[in-house]
Amino acid sequence: MHKGTITVPTTRHMHLVGITSEVQSQISQTGIEEGICYLFNPHTTAGLTINEGADPDVCTDIIKGLREIVPLDYPFKHMEGNSPSHIMASLMGASLTIMVSSNMLQLGTWQAIYFCEFDGPRTRNIHWQLLASD
Repeated sequence: MHKGTITVPTTRHMHLVGITSEVQSQISQTGIEEGICYLFNPHTTAGLTINEGADPDVCTDIIKGLREIVPLDYPFKHMEGNSPSHIMASLMGASLTIMVSSNMLQLGTWQAIYFCEFDGPRTRNIHWQLLASD
């Protein structure tokens, strides 16, 4: 089993940061041909998702859509004032599981992995683990 951490600096309050190349780089360095890559986000105001990587407007639209679903000005009780960020993170989820074959992430043609920042800017960490097939 191989594991590590990817550091993701974010620059805006809410945005999606593509991390596919960083994850693939870590997988490539292991030399493992077949297995499962598990990604875990240990932050409560950020998430992980897989979505289209070809058109950057998709990321913008996802943030806009989430802002429509989760009102930023609702009178939430959480004292830190970042309840919308917690809700958006819950909607996205904290982990991803991706198959690895021939030492490559098995993403679809248009798919990319995104770290979803909802309470930035910050420096975040994503933990990864690669479980090799027998």
